[in-house]
Amino acid sequence: MKKILNIILIINLVTFATSPNLGTSGAQFLKLTADARSAALGSATVATSYGANSVFSNPAGVAAIIQADVSLSYSRMFSMFDYTSVAVANNFAFGNFAILFTSFKTDEMEIITEKQPNGTGRKFDAQDFTLGISYGRFLTNSFSVGATVKYVEQRIWNEKAATVAFDVGTRYTLDFNNLTIAMSMTNFAPDMKFDGEDLNISYDKDKLIPTNRPSPARLMTTDFPLPLNFQIGVALDLYKDENYQWLFEVDALHPNDNVERVHFATEINIFEYFSLRGGYKIKHDTENYSFGLGVKIPIEDYSILFDYAYVNKKYLSPINKITVSLAF
Repeated sequence: MKKILNIILIINLVTFATSPNLGTSGAQFLKLTADARSAALGSATVATSYGANSVFSNPAGVAAIIQADVSLSYSRMFSMFDYTSVAVANNFAFGNFAILFTSFKTDEMEIITEKQPNGTGRKFDAQDFTLGISYGRFLTNSFSVGATVKYVEQRIWNEKAATVAFDVGTRYTLDFNNLTIAMSMTNFAPDMKFDGEDLNISYDKDKLIPTNRPSPARLMTTDFPLPLNFQIGVALDLYKDENYQWLFEVDALHPNDNVERVHFATEINIFEYFSLRGGYKIKHDTENYSFGLGVKIPIEDYSILFDYAYVNKKYLSPINKITVSLAF
């Protein structure tokens, strides 16, 4: 019986094994879904993202912006991380531009060492952020393209790593039930490498010689790539009339540091002012289902949008994300 159980365990480990490239990329905060609508839809929005938040899933969506749009998203994760994203977009005669910013920050933590396991009295924190600009435009009435250039930085205490990354995307819409086919490639960039003053150390190559004097030395860090991701999606309206819209989308993802997976999303819009959303991820290592809602409040020439998402985690506490947007 023990041998049988061991064989079953091995089979399960092989069946659910992750990619051999798991853990080979850094800047994992770039995988986090920025806005509440996309989070509620299971990140399956490469074909249906709209407004300023398009910059986070597919910059080609920026081309469809018809008025100025400002969006702010926030989520508190696992009682110790703050994730914030900001997107601002506007349309111009020669195309649409958007500015994006994301920040992933930890609370301050006390520094401990082997000799001072109860704390040294000092504290440290860590923060990752991106700052970028996107451009999108229609090449035809139904085909749009977009690109983003962004600065990516990671910091833990006094060490930093930074690089410049690029996102590109396309979107093509057909007349049949608003059928949309889209593609995006995100986080294409040179490798990053940490550097900072805390890497300076004193090294004694032979501690057995009492007269030997330590020499100044420096710890070496290795390069690491960003989490490059290729995503393709297909979306269409299952039902649509003057008051209701039922949208469905399926996305296939190919990350460079994990197995391929499939995300599903559905959204019901009622009178253009209220939305119900749900999503599901297949073969994702930490997430499965998500859901949320959205409310649009028109005020003369302005529109205020409130979005909420609940993202379930397999092993940790769920995440609640909110987004507030202003279109004018």
